[in-house]
This record gives sequence, structure tokens and C-alpha cells, in this order.
Amino acid sequence: MPVPARVGVISRSLLRENAYQSIRDAIVDGTLAPGERLNDAELAQWLGVSRTPVREALTRLEESGLVRTKPGRYTMVSPLDARAARSAQTVTAAMHELAVREAVPHLSAGEIEAMRAANARFAAALQADDVDAAIAADDEFHGVAVTASANPAIRAVVEQFTPVLRRLERLRFSSLNGRASVALHERIVTLCEARDVAGAAVAARENWLSLDEVFDLAGDDERPA
Repeated sequence: MPVPARVGVISRSLLRENAYQSIRDAIVDGTLAPGERLNDAELAQWLGVSRTPVREALTRLEESGLVRTKPGRYTMVSPLDARAARSAQTVTAAMHELAVREAVPHLSAGEIEAMRAANARFAAALQADDVDAAIAADDEFHGVAVTASANPAIRAVVEQFTPVLRRLERLRFSSLNGRASVALHERIVTLCEARDVAGAAVAARENWLSLDEVFDLAGDDERPA
């Protein structure tokens, strides 16, 4: 019957997505360190799932640059790679610029206030040296415009490439340099509130391009022999 069949499909889809998100988050927060070898059986045991969703998750993570594989030899967490990060940065900055450009004419007062509140949480997290909370608040801040743009292509690209940058942003948000992002966010909110589409879009792009200062922390791109 159609209903039971569809329930089964949704269940498998959720397993795949949960496996992907769990492994991705463990890579981004450093639980799975750069260069660490990955075993799909061990990951499956950790997540309490079969090896199939784990393998599918690793394939997706390889596409986004967080995992490297060489069939028959290794699967590993990608080393921090400045070149890969710069490529992800260019794409991500362009997508956030486009998201803001499309969102600003339609942003409600509530959405602008949500951006302001997220930035306040972001500033508080930085003050408390809580990197996880800072990244979560930063996601909330930028997510307002991405959602308001109502453009699924933008969301898909942002979700694919942002995790590569988040690994480096953890370094930035752990430093005093991360405080500059608060001011950049405030500028974006002010321009959005003024309905300055072009100005807000450019400010959003500049915010993501400001990560240049941490690329030298990424280290050399070393590949296993």
C-alpha cells in the first residue's frame, strides 16, 4: 500500500541525513581531527546505524571537501587546506550576497529583529569564549536571509560548502579577531533595515571574505602516500 511504502522511504532518508549531519559536525568541531582515518564499521557502531547510510554520508562529505578517500587504501578527514577553503569561501560569499539581495525587499520587522538578536547572542558567546555557541548564533544570523530569500539553490550550496569554512572559523572565533564579525553583522542589519539592497548584499559578501586572516592557519595540504 502507498502509505507504508512512503513511511519506509522517509525513515531511510532520515537515517542518511542524521548520519551525514553527525559525521559532518564531528569533523567541523574537531572530534574527528584533520588527517584521522575513518572506518565505516566503527562509525556505524558509534551512530547505531548500518554501514550503508555511513558510506553514503562519507560520499557526500567527500563532495564537500571534508573527507578524502582512496579506494582500497584509506578514508580520512581532510587536512585543513587553505586552497580548498578559499574556493569554498568564494562560493559561500557569493551565495550569501545573493541571499541578502533577494531577501532584503521582503524582510519583515520580525526577521530583522531576529538578525539583531542572533548577533547579540553571537557577541555574548564570543565574550564568553564559547566557540560552539558563537558558530550556532552566526548560523542563525545568516540563516535569516537565506530562509527569507526562499531560494532552495542558495540553501543547498551554502549547506554544502559552509562546513569547510566552519573548521577555520573555529580558529577565528577563538581569537580576538572574531570580534570584528559583530560589527560586520551590525552593519548588515542596519543596511537591511534601511532597505539598502546593494549595500546590504555587499556587506554580506565582505563578511564572508573577511576570513582571509585565518587561511594561513590551515597548514599545508599534505596527502597520504
